[in-house]
Amino acid sequence: MNDQCLFCGIVAGEVPHTKVSEDDTMYAFMDINPASDGHLLVIPKRHSVDLLDISSDDLTAVTLAAQRIARTVVEELGADGVNLLNCCGADAWQTVFHFHLHVVPRYVDKTKDRLVLPWQPGVPGRAGTIAGLGGRLLAALD
Repeated sequence: MNDQCLFCGIVAGEVPHTKVSEDDTMYAFMDINPASDGHLLVIPKRHSVDLLDISSDDLTAVTLAAQRIARTVVEELGADGVNLLNCCGADAWQTVFHFHLHVVPRYVDKTKDRLVLPWQPGVPGRAGTIAGLGGRLLAALD
């Protein structure tokens, strides 16, 4: 636990919140600034700063819980789809530095869904740049 971390305070029961699910490793609760009806967060109980810091065991537990919760969101809330979102680092919009996955229910009914894409899918990138960056990553990951 990190004494200065908002999400550690939630896990400890020191910060008001609406719990959705919990086990030995993970904790899920409703987002107080929701992008859609039913938007929630799934976190590891053990503090980790971000995707680069979280242990593989905690990441697995959080991801599997997010999948289970996503299924429930579709069945229980009637969501038409679900986005899982992680922001890693301030420049990637991370505002709470405790790893978390957003489970964002998506609805055709836009009165329930306020999330919009920050980029335009379907707009092609530069082929040379894509190939060059892909080659660098392939070499680095081998």
